[in-house]
Amino acid sequence: MKLYHVLRNVAKFRTVFDFGAREVAHWFPGHMAKGLKQMKASLKSVDCIIEIHDARISFLFTALTNPAFQETLDVRPHLLILNKMDLSDLSNKQRILKKLENNGVRNVLFTDCLKQRDDNIKKLVPLVVEIIESKPRFNRDENTNYCLMVIGVPNVGKSSLINSLRRTNLKKGRASRVGGEPGITKAVLTKIQVCERPIMHLLDTPGVLPPKIESVETGMKLALCGTILDHLVGEDIIADYLLYSLNRLGKFSYVEKYDLQEPSDDIQHVLKRIAVKLGKTQRVKAITGVGNITITVPNYTAAAYDFIRAFRKGELGQVMLD
Repeated sequence: MKLYHVLRNVAKFRTVFDFGAREVAHWFPGHMAKGLKQMKASLKSVDCIIEIHDARISFLFTALTNPAFQETLDVRPHLLILNKMDLSDLSNKQRILKKLENNGVRNVLFTDCLKQRDDNIKKLVPLVVEIIESKPRFNRDENTNYCLMVIGVPNVGKSSLINSLRRTNLKKGRASRVGGEPGITKAVLTKIQVCERPIMHLLDTPGVLPPKIESVETGMKLALCGTILDHLVGEDIIADYLLYSLNRLGKFSYVEKYDLQEPSDDIQHVLKRIAVKLGKTQRVKAITGVGNITITVPNYTAAAYDFIRAFRKGELGQVMLD
């Protein structure tokens, strides 16, 4: 891509995103409420909370700041795992860690749980043991086994983490089903062994969102990373927010991927080019003065879905949305 094309268009990019009167749907179905209740009831047998986030949205909220968890979970040792690190721009990793530390989150581990051999996964068990041993274990003081609870919003990799730990420590295959959309894990509190020495179990939990997401932009970031079902927000606005975010961050790989001449801030233009390149068209009836005719038009919804999917798979480059 020509540099002057980028420079020429920078002034045209939006500096704020207009959400209009939209509100992000609160995706908090019955199994989430049930899961949260049982998670709280099971805390007495838990030595450490393992919280997983998508590394592209590291700062949205943690169990230590989420009112739905705060009053019951912050009495337990806590480890924050920032998963999908391969999709995140970690050029400012130290700034990320410092900001998390200022928010009270000191134990952080970056992972890529889908990678067959992730060296950071090997660090998890020793780190968890160190964290647990540094604090009182209350009524579990004489128990030599460890029980961890893994929590997080939907579709951030909880099941992938469990499978990766089993693969690394037990040389065994998957115990949890992995899916590409929120809501795959709906069974509440499944206990799964992930290590033999020491004996360590994880309580797998369904993804839980706060019952109320305060900020529309927070909800949009969650939706963009696949935490909220697309149709609850709308593929059109998710795709537009993605385009806004890529331009704001100077990530222009979408231009070459979809054969655009230069970066654009017009989502309709971009989706039309994507539809043309991928052959995503649909036939519709049009009423004219001489009767009804059938015409072929770009399928904007299919193009938006492909654009969003490309981002989630890392095909548009490594991005940090926060």
